[in-house]
Amino acid sequence: MRQIIALGGGGFSMTPENLALDRYILDQCQAARPRVCFLGQASAESVEYALKFYRAFTRLGAKPSDLTLYQDTPRDIRARLLGQDVIYVGGGNTLNMIALWRAWDLPAILQEALDEGVVLAGISAGAICWFEQGLSDSRPGGFTAVQALGFLPGSFSPHFDGEPGRRSRFHELLQEGEIPAGLAADDDVALHFRDGELLRIVSAREGAAAYRVSPGTGAVREERLTAELLGPQS
Repeated sequence: MRQIIALGGGGFSMTPENLALDRYILDQCQAARPRVCFLGQASAESVEYALKFYRAFTRLGAKPSDLTLYQDTPRDIRARLLGQDVIYVGGGNTLNMIALWRAWDLPAILQEALDEGVVLAGISAGAICWFEQGLSDSRPGGFTAVQALGFLPGSFSPHFDGEPGRRSRFHELLQEGEIPAGLAADDDVALHFRDGELLRIVSAREGAAAYRVSPGTGAVREERLTAELLGPQS
């Protein structure tokens, strides 16, 4: 069973007082104490970001670790990642992260992990990366389309209600044919895919939703997808 959970925003890095989405990710594992590895390359492996991860997932009863590529890189990255129950990718610069991953042959390892049953999850850049393309602010000057790994079809935009101008720019690029039809998620919303199909949409905030978005005649077609509200988890 191949599982990917893409967060539009929220979770430990944005709402540490409510870890409902992070708990949801752990609940998809069979392990009593899931092994969760954090990939922080999008934030240039920010120590502060990693500490937030360790605090949150220790509190949730998991066994957290992180994989670094800038320093103290393990000799066998493949063994490290395939030994996890969850791989959690943090937010930041999608473009830089994927370029670095390709240099280290991580896409093939992540694909193998997915095929072996490791849950792949992430927020913002860590959600965009699983799709074919995504809407990102990686390049200076605004939101642009970026190529991602293609584990999931179509495009994705996180922070749909959280960043001014993101929604309208996504619409523009769709209408111009610069980005394919896809999905978007508000902050505090997670899209759960199983074997490449959208299985469930969950939210840690009432009123937040996901959207199926595609180009149309004269205007973008945007279908609101209701999210199931999770109970608070701290």
